[in-house]
Amino acid sequence: VQLQASGGGLVQAGGSLRLSCAASGLTFSRFSMAWFRQAPGKERDLVTRISWIGDNTYYVDSVKGRFTISRDNPMNTVYLRMNSLKPEDTAVYYCAASPSRFPDDRASQYNYWGQGTLVTVSS
Repeated sequence: VQLQASGGGLVQAGGSLRLSCAASGLTFSRFSMAWFRQAPGKERDLVTRISWIGDNTYYVDSVKGRFTISRDNPMNTVYLRMNSLKPEDTAVYYCAASPSRFPDDRASQYNYWGQGTLVTVSS
């Protein structure tokens, strides 16, 4: 199984980025997908997750209204559209896959992880 995340970079506050995570080696439509992030010196925390067919999503309060998760099952890809970025969004972003239909916030719920992509938001 491989999850390949991409799309990170340096952006000014208020700007936008779209992250992508391409999956291979798994039945993608049978995995819940999520994005976590880890800022320097902090724990890896859940940002958002999406259900098998994309009919259910969850966002942490700090990104609601600014971030949108979506998935394209035929393309085995999950996306994270990030708008109105803030300096506090700076972190390494990881995509993750869980076989659970309803995973909770814990990283232990996710079996597979991408390598991470760095998002830096300058003020």
